[in-house]
Amino acid sequence: MIRFNKTIEGCTHISGKTVLDIGTGPGHYAVKLALLGADLVVGIDFAEDMIAIARKRAENAGVGSICNMIHCDFFSYNSDDKYDYVIAMGFMDYIVEQEKAIEKILAMTKRKAFFSFPAKGGILAWQRKIRYKKRCVLVLYSIDDILRLFGKYSGYTIRNERIGRDYFVTVEVK
Repeated sequence: MIRFNKTIEGCTHISGKTVLDIGTGPGHYAVKLALLGADLVVGIDFAEDMIAIARKRAENAGVGSICNMIHCDFFSYNSDDKYDYVIAMGFMDYIVEQEKAIEKILAMTKRKAFFSFPAKGGILAWQRKIRYKKRCVLVLYSIDDILRLFGKYSGYTIRNERIGRDYFVTVEVK
């Protein structure tokens, strides 16, 4: 809930802006930002069932014409569009090619990008690692990993903070 609130609050002056929600899942972020006045919200997810839920949520909220929910893998998403805000919450958990993902995300960002990275260490991280072991890749991060991943981006203002079990990173285009 903290990262949701921080992301929504970070999308300042949303009226008339565009948003890309990567790994949109059931569309919580997308629908909320559409309701707050975004002109266009594109939500992408590789899970077809999640896209169906997100579309239904957007329609039920009356913002179906603002929310474009697309079933695809992020690395297959081909668009030359740039978005005012790009959201990658719960997305980097499953990405092995982190540098490639961050580079693509920032190339699509006009104003701000928001990321969450699950933190290494602690009982919850250990339990999660065991639970996901046979289902899919799960990547956990240290503060050194975060600093390394964003260290080469000098043309941006980067803020990193630990919130609960995640690192919350905001990248603002200068």
